[in-house]
Amino acid sequence: MKVLKKSVIRVALLVFVGFSMNAQKGSAFGFKGGLNYSANGDYFESIGENAKNPDRNLGYHIGVFGKIGNKLYFRPELVYTTTKSDYDSDGFSVKKIDAPLLVGLKVLGPISVFGGPSLQYILDTEFDGININNVEDDFSIGLNFGIGLNFNKVGIDLRYERGFNDNEAIFIDNNIGTGVVSRIDTRPDQLILSLSIAL
Repeated sequence: MKVLKKSVIRVALLVFVGFSMNAQKGSAFGFKGGLNYSANGDYFESIGENAKNPDRNLGYHIGVFGKIGNKLYFRPELVYTTTKSDYDSDGFSVKKIDAPLLVGLKVLGPISVFGGPSLQYILDTEFDGININNVEDDFSIGLNFGIGLNFNKVGIDLRYERGFNDNEAIFIDNNIGTGVVSRIDTRPDQLILSLSIAL
């Protein structure tokens, strides 16, 4: 049993060293895409009503990235993102452009940690088939932080994103009766899984 354990440990160390030697080095440019597991903020059906908390739903993102540096690096990204939140039987979707400005640090072999602000521009919002034009601020700022693995030209990262500033979408909901004014907090709260490929 002890011999088997030692053999497994040796093989694991050899695999890790092999991955470490193949970790992506230096500056790069490429494409990225992946899935978002997200929710926006609370939904208030009318003044004085209790807030409805959203259920999380899957969205996606696709875009480009740059990387400058090696051990300590700067990674700007430009990404098209779609998210969706469910409020009982209704859905609220957001389409936006994200521009994360990330600073990262390699901590062990192919493993790095990173974080930084994310500039966000909302292109379109829709609630249960109703297009919403009067979002308080089309431009907002959030925070990204996470962990990444890079092997040669391929990278995988998992990050968390949260919007900083309050940003409500206000609309007249004729579906519930007499044109009640409703509002939704559009700040993102999401886990993002990405695959990136350097050119």
